[in-house]
Amino acid sequence: MIEPLPPGWLPAQLNGGWTYSDRVGQPQALISAFLAERHRHSAAPLWRQRLQQGEILLNGRRLDADGPLQAGDRLQWQRPPWLEEAVPACWRVIHDDGDLHVIDKPSGLPVLPAGGFLEHTLLHLLERSCEGQLLPRPVHRLGRHTSGLLVCARRPQTRAWLSARLRESTAARPTDPEPASPAGVCRKVYRALTVPAPLPLDPGDTLVITTPIGRCPHAGLGQIWAAAAKPESSGALAAWSELRLLERRPRGHLVEVAIRTGRPHQIRIHLASVGVPLLGDPLYRAGGTARAEALPGDGGYRLHAHRLRLPLPDGGWLDLEAPAPPELR
Repeated sequence: MIEPLPPGWLPAQLNGGWTYSDRVGQPQALISAFLAERHRHSAAPLWRQRLQQGEILLNGRRLDADGPLQAGDRLQWQRPPWLEEAVPACWRVIHDDGDLHVIDKPSGLPVLPAGGFLEHTLLHLLERSCEGQLLPRPVHRLGRHTSGLLVCARRPQTRAWLSARLRESTAARPTDPEPASPAGVCRKVYRALTVPAPLPLDPGDTLVITTPIGRCPHAGLGQIWAAAAKPESSGALAAWSELRLLERRPRGHLVEVAIRTGRPHQIRIHLASVGVPLLGDPLYRAGGTARAEALPGDGGYRLHAHRLRLPLPDGGWLDLEAPAPPELR
């Protein structure tokens, strides 16, 4: 028996398909090998099957067999429609002044197309609901299974200004003091549940985590963001999070995390790196390394963008809060 969807959910549906384009930088012996290296979700035999099915175009000509590539060639994969999972399709608006539009994103809804989602995304739902009006577009991302504050803006100038403030926050050295200037970095605070592993903190105590984050080998994706095995390794990014214990519970710890940098999967990696991974996280384990059998988009954890202090172009600040879901209160 199929479980009925909760109210406000978009059921699983076929989308309209999509065309992916690639430009070849240097000669290649086989199209299938090039595509398998470029798009690691599919191995070479599957790309050869797609060639035989007529899904691949080379310089506008449909192919039916494998072959070599020359520098400058253009490849297109006309992916047929595929089934997208059911997603929550409604949310609470936290702030809307006609330009800045901040929502409380539900867990389970992707922000932008990626990872098998094309139309079941926040961006597509906004486009559909704002037809004929100025569209609020996301300024930043939240992971599919992360809920909470997501900032959008209607005017391109506002999006560019806020995006620059977020980049400054990410580019700032983690050891820099918090700036006093209103044009300084945003302050982002999350709530989460961790596994009930030993944590040498009393409720109210804090722990600063500065584990560098870098790309590490992964069987399914080739590379994945994780705790850097060697902090001095090339490409490792400095990162700063402050963990505060709110409450010990039988199932795990309720914590608050303030971040001063915005590295990929930073909170998931940082909490795992100090021995308290997010409860239900299928990917990151104690130590901050990634499991080979899981992917970044897999859910099961509880992470919520709870509070945000946002600088405004006029020199002021906007303090925002998305109420925490029941299990994070």
